[in-house]
Amino acid sequence: MSAHRPVGVLGAGAWGTALAQMLSSDGRDVLLWALEPEVADEINRSHRNTPYLPSASLNPTIRATGDLAEFAGVEIVLAVTPAQHLGSVLAKMASAPRDLVLCSKGIEAGSGRLMNDVAKEALPGSDVAVLSGPTFAHEVAAGLPTAVTLACSGGRAQWDRLAPAIARPAFRPYFSEDVTGAEIGGSIKNVLAIACGVVEGLRLGQNARAALIARGYAEMLRFGEAMGAEPETLAGLCGLGDLVLTCSSTSSRNFSLGKALGQGGDAATLMADRRTVAEGAHTAPVLHELAEKRGIAMPIVSAVNMLLGGAAPARVVEKLLARPLTAERDESA
Repeated sequence: MSAHRPVGVLGAGAWGTALAQMLSSDGRDVLLWALEPEVADEINRSHRNTPYLPSASLNPTIRATGDLAEFAGVEIVLAVTPAQHLGSVLAKMASAPRDLVLCSKGIEAGSGRLMNDVAKEALPGSDVAVLSGPTFAHEVAAGLPTAVTLACSGGRAQWDRLAPAIARPAFRPYFSEDVTGAEIGGSIKNVLAIACGVVEGLRLGQNARAALIARGYAEMLRFGEAMGAEPETLAGLCGLGDLVLTCSSTSSRNFSLGKALGQGGDAATLMADRRTVAEGAHTAPVLHELAEKRGIAMPIVSAVNMLLGGAAPARVVEKLLARPLTAERDESA
């Protein structure tokens, strides 16, 4: 028997499965919701999830289910469904957990809402937190050292409940109350990772990628501050830390998508062929629209939006490089 109360995880993709593996590493029971019956069956039968996390041999205290009603009474639930489906999944929950930890990164298309706003509407009885930071699923599942931001809308009282349930020797959360900042950092870095992948695909060099990361971070700060985020949050694990990780490796789905675009791939075809979700592709259009409405200069985000719309990568890069020369801290840069 587990020594601790069970934790629930919604979403059996790579990231959800990795979090379930991490949470069960101390013998805790973890209930993992899988949309696909065959995925749930494989997890329960052979402790594997070959479609999404083939490298991991899963702990036996993870139990998968396709029935959201089984989450009734689970006090801590981590939501790891794709951002664009979060609201519809939460609306089907039989009851609201005391603590709902959002692990999906994105902005809702159509409404422009952050995930915490989506979650509060779907489950108003839950205290919402956001877990975000530089994390590759296969490394977390393997127990490699990881640090994340855990932003708690319920303040220190919620942190005191969640931190002992989530922290493990190799998984270290850091406290924040800036839920907005944690969400914005995680959302924008996905879009910027696509841009860095394009740089790789076009073989534009390391100088270009470093410049893009720095200028992309400036865009993240501008947008975040306009939305009420704290600059210190965006300079931390869930902002700059996550940005550096996902802009530097093909282990990032967003970086891989951008690299394929830079190599001449068609955006619509590439996204249709992917079983796993590159959240930045869904975030870029709504982020571009929000920035335009608020008058926030985000030229890199706009460039990614153009690429996803079918623009030629070389032409988009040429347009970026032709922007007027200005001061580095110019708000229109």
